[in-house]
Formats: sequence, structure tokens, C-alpha cells
Amino acid sequence: MASSLADINSQIKKHDEQIAQLRKQAEELRNQERSGVIEEIRKKIAEYGLTATDLKLAGRVGKRSAGIAVTKSAAKYRSPTGETWSGGRGRKPRWITEALAAGKSLSDFEIK
Repeated sequence: MASSLADINSQIKKHDEQIAQLRKQAEELRNQERSGVIEEIRKKIAEYGLTATDLKLAGRVGKRSAGIAVTKSAAKYRSPTGETWSGGRGRKPRWITEALAAGKSLSDFEIK
């Protein structure tokens, strides 16, 4: 196998061109399929009388819909300095993790 660097580079270029052609074909097929899917969805929306609100699409801002209110959970735990934590969302606050590491339990901080 005595190929020269020029031969290898030529083969790479040939394969790169083939890859580009295949990617273009794949994109064209995807766009054709997408058009069919969009038409099918439009028919279903019309058939069932769906609205943007039904599909939770109305007034979307970022990841949350404008119609969905974010509610805070009631605090279940309170630190000696008055900080609170609901006990269920996200990471534990630093004051809880430090207290647990010091040997205290969650029940020591429960709001009664």
C-alpha cells in the first residue's frame, strides 16, 4: 500500500464531496417530510377544532407559557437565622447541608 499524501488528500476531498451531497439530499428529504407532517397536523387541528391554547402554544415566552403561574411551595424548614426552604425543589440550601454535615437532622428545622 504505497499511497502518496496527494493520493490520500484526493480521496479525502472526494469523500468530503460525497458527504456534502448526502447531507444535502438528507436535508431535502427532511423538508419534504416536514411539509407532509405540517399538513397532517393542520388537518387534525381543523378536524378537532383545536386552538393554540389547547396546545399550550398561546403566549409562549421562553420555556414557560404565559398562562401558567409559578407558585412557590410553602416553607417546611426554617434556619435559626430565619431562612426557609420548602424541602422539595432544587438543591438543598447551604445552611441545611452544613447543618446535616454537623450531625443535625431535618426534623430539627421543621416549621411546626
